[in-house]
Parts: sequence; C-alpha cells; structure tokens
Amino acid sequence: MEILVSTLEAVPGYRVAQVLGVVKGSTVRSKHLGKDLLAGLRTLVGGELPEYTEMLQEAREVAEARMLEEARRLGAHAVLGVRYATASVMQGAAEILVYGTAVRLEPVRER
Repeated sequence: MEILVSTLEAVPGYRVAQVLGVVKGSTVRSKHLGKDLLAGLRTLVGGELPEYTEMLQEAREVAEARMLEEARRLGAHAVLGVRYATASVMQGAAEILVYGTAVRLEPVRER
C-alpha cells in the first residue's frame, strides 16, 4: 500500500477519519574521509559540493523510509504535515530527522 506523504495539513477531496499519531524516522551520517578531501578541495574554487549533496539526499531517503515503515505499521493512508530537521550530533556527524502525523483518510462525499 502506497502512503501519501505531504507537507499539507489536509488532502483535497478527503477528510481525516482518524489521527494515528506522530511518526518519525532518522539517521545519523558522518562524513567520508575521501569525500571530505574532495569537498575540501572544491571549497577553494567555490560551487556545489556534490559529495555532500549526494550524502544528504541518501540520508533523507533513509529517514523518510523509516518514517513510512512506522506509518505502515499503524495502518496509515497518509502522513501529513511532514517536516525535515537536521542537527549536528558530533564533529563530522549529523542527524537527519523527518516527522509528520499519520492519518487514515476517507473521501469527502458529495451531497
């Protein structure tokens, strides 16, 4: 079953039938020495650091998958109000956190 993920608080055409609670997923990632050296060299000329862009994209995907697994266990149809956050855990390591409200939806009936 595919779970809708949205930053919105509501889904057009549906109403929230049941709030199942907050669901979250996170991962902690550290810099890779080889990628860190390449990124350090790139800072000399400026521009995007693709090594870090790729690492953070993968971390967001892992955190989101963990959130969705928690929502799936609850029987959710959607996770609404989704937000991402990051925090430094220690020198060279950061946590990516994603969270939202797991809900069951039902179609709005036309009168």
